[in-house]
Amino acid sequence: MFKFLKEKIKQATKIFSKKVEEEAPEEKIEVKVEEKPKEKIIEVREEKKEHKKTKDFEEKTEEKEFFKEEIKKPEVAEEKKEEVKEKKGFFKKFHEVITTKKIDEEKFEELFYELEMALLENNVALEVIEKIKEDLKKDLIEKPLKKGRVEEIILESLKTSIENLFGSEKFNLISKIKKKKPYVIVFLGVNGSGKTTTIAKLAKKLLDNKLSCVLVAADTFRAAAIQQLEEHGEKLGIKVIKQDYGADPAAVCFDGIKHAEAKHIDAVLIDTAGRLHSNVNLVDEMKKIIRVAKPDLKIFVGESITGNDCIEQVKQFNEAVGIDGIILSKLDVDEKGGAAISVSYITKKPIIYFGNGQKYSDLKEFNKEELMKTIGI
Repeated sequence: MFKFLKEKIKQATKIFSKKVEEEAPEEKIEVKVEEKPKEKIIEVREEKKEHKKTKDFEEKTEEKEFFKEEIKKPEVAEEKKEEVKEKKGFFKKFHEVITTKKIDEEKFEELFYELEMALLENNVALEVIEKIKEDLKKDLIEKPLKKGRVEEIILESLKTSIENLFGSEKFNLISKIKKKKPYVIVFLGVNGSGKTTTIAKLAKKLLDNKLSCVLVAADTFRAAAIQQLEEHGEKLGIKVIKQDYGADPAAVCFDGIKHAEAKHIDAVLIDTAGRLHSNVNLVDEMKKIIRVAKPDLKIFVGESITGNDCIEQVKQFNEAVGIDGIILSKLDVDEKGGAAISVSYITKKPIIYFGNGQKYSDLKEFNKEELMKTIGI
């Protein structure tokens, strides 16, 4: 997963940092450092205190007389002097000269080219590349970069920039469904994106969390769409609400919601036909479904492997009906990863789950930390 993206980012970052090390002018800066020396503990003095606790102890054996003599030796006096001397220089100051590199905006633009190409090749959206670029500028331009640490500084800046693409709020769908009955979810996305299979995976997750659900076959345009959803319903033991092909999708949604209300079912999962911006009638039909179903959540399902196509699709659906969250399918076979790190930033909507396999259990909750490890920075 994300194999190419990981390799390209590392390779481009090495080139970037190497050029900064080689081509950027050097600058030496003097740094004041304060050092607090460790205080000496003179064990002989501590032992003397212990042995003086009782008069009897000093008189019992010749060894105690020997101990008293040892304490009076000149060496101890010298040790005391040494301690006093150290205390006088308690905050000893010294100077360190550090060699740094500094790049201006013109040089940054030239050096960023390699990294920009690496991100473009891996389907990272232009808006995201610009965001990463601006973040790096703030951290690198006209800033003293310690020689030998340039690559580390660039990687740290890059990591922070990409982490910020996802926001900080975590979307817990299960807890939301538990708060309202029935909780209505409409799934949107183009044909072939894995939408129907994703619905079945989410249904399985609900069952695992002791939540009931009903499936609604509102894709009445695509051949075999109803049959496909029925097969999933049969395997999972979940009822599917359907009508004939060519029926009004909004009417099927209405029936599904009414069934859920009557049977006290927790969630309604609505499958819809793939609607593209080029077909005005289908877009209008999708808007009608939203008006009738009044969903609590509109989820866009897109294929991670389609890269920039996926990003364009999510933009179109968001403009048409306004999506609330995203599920990216087929992440397990995505070697580029551009869609995964771009789609949330572009829409300002959270990624809720990743589809990462063919089994019903292969629906993974989005985790920013795990994704960053996958990217490898």
